[in-house]
Amino acid sequence: MIALYPGSFDPVTSGHIDVIERAARVFGEVVVAVAPNPAKESPMFTVEERIEMLREATKHVPNVRIESFGETLLVDYAREIGARVMVKGLRAVSDFEYEFQMALMNRNLAPEVETVFMATGAEYSYLSSSLVKQIARLGGAVTGLVPENVARKLGEKLSQRQEVKNK
Repeated sequence: MIALYPGSFDPVTSGHIDVIERAARVFGEVVVAVAPNPAKESPMFTVEERIEMLREATKHVPNVRIESFGETLLVDYAREIGARVMVKGLRAVSDFEYEFQMALMNRNLAPEVETVFMATGAEYSYLSSSLVKQIARLGGAVTGLVPENVARKLGEKLSQRQEVKNK
């Protein structure tokens, strides 16, 4: 069975990887779908960069595929790839409120696609991509919060921005 795990992953965190690894143990194939997510703040990484980071961070999980999807309904994308399940990671009650509303709307639009909620590991319950970016921008260590390849990319990206700023 194909499961779809959508998100902006800007950047992918250790909490995301935790959910991906556990979903891969439950489902035959997990498609991690990177969304451009224009409604949020301007992204730090391009969709292509996020895909590259995810591929590197999940290369040890053989039944995971990384893709992107454009401006389409998530349920339409799920149908397109043959996914019968959408996986949503939860950190806190506030995540559940939003994701539950989305799950009900998705069920209304595509009753054949189920939503499965996976609680992230307790050690990642406070973690978000936004917090990681803020910590990195302010010079804090992100070791353990993100995969090693993502920590390197964050450093590179912030160095590039600093160089542009100093010119």
